[in-house]
Amino acid sequence: MVRRHKNDKRRHLKKTDSSGELTPIGRDRRKLWTAKSDILYGYHSVYEALKAGRRQFESLVCSPRRCDPRMEKITALAGKKRIAVNVASMVELDEMAGGGNHQGICAVVSQFPMTPAGDIWSILEKRREKGNDPFFVLLLESIEDPHNMGALIRTGLCAGVDYIVIPKDRSAQPSAGVSRSSAGAMEHANIFVATNLAAFMRELKASGAWISGLDAGGKKSVFEAELTGDLALVVGGEHKGLRPGVRKECDFILSIPILGGVNSLNASVAGGIAMYEARRQRGWGGFGFKA
Repeated sequence: MVRRHKNDKRRHLKKTDSSGELTPIGRDRRKLWTAKSDILYGYHSVYEALKAGRRQFESLVCSPRRCDPRMEKITALAGKKRIAVNVASMVELDEMAGGGNHQGICAVVSQFPMTPAGDIWSILEKRREKGNDPFFVLLLESIEDPHNMGALIRTGLCAGVDYIVIPKDRSAQPSAGVSRSSAGAMEHANIFVATNLAAFMRELKASGAWISGLDAGGKKSVFEAELTGDLALVVGGEHKGLRPGVRKECDFILSIPILGGVNSLNASVAGGIAMYEARRQRGWGGFGFKA
């Protein structure tokens, strides 16, 4: 059941469901989601998913104890989209979020829309026909940690990456945890899934792209490489780096100079450095920064 608190502030939450009232989820809370649903949690993940409009929202569930401007903004946007809003105790939200830091809000949504990697070819062809700028693709190979995956996706969007490709197996997938780690940026990302990443890379090279792999053993610094033109940057897994089959398909293996007593960088940090070096070389768009 929903616990009511003496400082219950539900009256301050905007009424957004079809009945005009916030509905306690009570004992029927498990009916809110199915095996095909995903449960987002945390302000940023839920709000960015609402803004992106790529997922179907089955329900929004929030705590009556968390009434602040951010919650008001989320419930107001949900109201505009005619999405039902339910209230629940923090214990019930803990259960929904699987122990994740939900900040008093969860959303039952459809699964993240991923596109087969084979569909990217027609997209790239249309870019070229329109005379668009060279494309920038981020390939994430065997990134297993959801936090690293989320950080790489967020940095990729900030650095102007056009498309992100991940392998179907041996990799973290676009889960609620990844969305949370990306502060909701994942909800806006164009993510493609490849059954065979090495085969996809061969086709990408055949289309005219250059592929640069990032590895601590690379003989050339990322700051000395040319990262313009149609480019794919490959970031390897946290433990083994680039697998041999993927490494073989790279045109260049690049590294980041490291000083001090350590010999490696976190995968998401290394990827972020390389992506921003590529962005520096490719130009800053309308920002007017000097390369």
